[in-house]
Amino acid sequence: MIHYVLSAGLALAGACFASESVVCHYTYGGETKSLRAEPVRSGYTIDSIAVGSYFRFRVVFRNEPADLAAIKVYTYADRDDGPVLIHQATYSYPPRTSKKTPYGFSGLHHLYEPVRDGELQYWCEWRAGRGAP
Repeated sequence: MIHYVLSAGLALAGACFASESVVCHYTYGGETKSLRAEPVRSGYTIDSIAVGSYFRFRVVFRNEPADLAAIKVYTYADRDDGPVLIHQATYSYPPRTSKKTPYGFSGLHHLYEPVRDGELQYWCEWRAGRGAP
């Protein structure tokens, strides 16, 4: 019984200290998916994900130290000889948000494949955790 009460208490405490995150919504080939990024100490630990057969997408969210805190979104062309960076966007932390903006803090971005004529769209929103600035 004590273990159950302790576990329930820890779960409740975790909910009270929910972590902030960045959620980027991307659309490719008529399908929309989301990629959630939580704060990391180093951007080098975050890998990109494949989007279709041409793009790779990566979101790095650092909230400390203050001089390195930022949200960075990278898009790569997935070439035969390795990924090539084709787009990078950097946003301040915490990002400027407004309920009047339909596409979060990033606005809506469009990237195009030069060969297959495909399009990747994305936008990102910030989800403040309790106690976040």
